[in-house]
Amino acid sequence: MEQHEDEFSADCQARIAFEVLANRWDSVVVFTLGASGPMRPSALAGRIGGIKAKVLHDALRRLEYNGLVAKTSFAEAPPRVDYALTEAGQALLEPMRAMGQWALRYGDDVLAAQERAAGERSA
Repeated sequence: MEQHEDEFSADCQARIAFEVLANRWDSVVVFTLGASGPMRPSALAGRIGGIKAKVLHDALRRLEYNGLVAKTSFAEAPPRVDYALTEAGQALLEPMRAMGQWALRYGDDVLAAQERAAGERSA
């Protein structure tokens, strides 16, 4: 595929995937729902661990806004709400796994570069 110079310009759709998951918790929520299936927010928070209720709520709202997560409300007492990945959310799992493989392969290199840069700034 031929790449164009403006492929990642400000209005390019290719940037959407990176912008949609720019918040660190959004990708964790997508990955967890992909691995576990539809879940209530409390179960999702328990599965993720270390996420505050407001942060999870905000992440779910962003993901729903972006069409990656769908909310299903059940007419029960007490009310129940489940969240699940949409087709678009499911489709993100493969590139996310590829990025995870990249991180496993190059993560130490990135951390070493960051340490060098921090050392140069403090010197």
